[in-house]
Amino acid sequence: MKMSDGMKYAMCGALAGIANGFFGAGGGMVLVPLFTRWIKMEDKTAFATSLAVILPLSVVSVIIYLIKGSVDFGVALPYLIGGLIGGTVGGKIFRRVSARFLHIAFALLIIYGGVRSLFLL
Repeated sequence: MKMSDGMKYAMCGALAGIANGFFGAGGGMVLVPLFTRWIKMEDKTAFATSLAVILPLSVVSVIIYLIKGSVDFGVALPYLIGGLIGGTVGGKIFRRVSARFLHIAFALLIIYGGVRSLFLL
């Protein structure tokens, strides 16, 4: 039985939501491979679309963390400011880099995070 596109999209969103809620981030690391391999989305479109999906997922996650009293906005504010600046710069650079570069940078980021988590550095 072939799965409908809508069901595939919903499953991708559910997996990204679980990763985002469980780890506090990481939904994009789930979505990009799912978009490119399972949905057959063009590489750059997959990276950009994952960002569009992650924003609402992050809002839901932060609301849950707020309810549980786990958010310190005083600590978060400098990161938010830096993130806004970095996101703006990254968005402008995005059009100029190749999909291959994006995949390599993405893979290195995942490897770095995995090694760091593994060894609790």
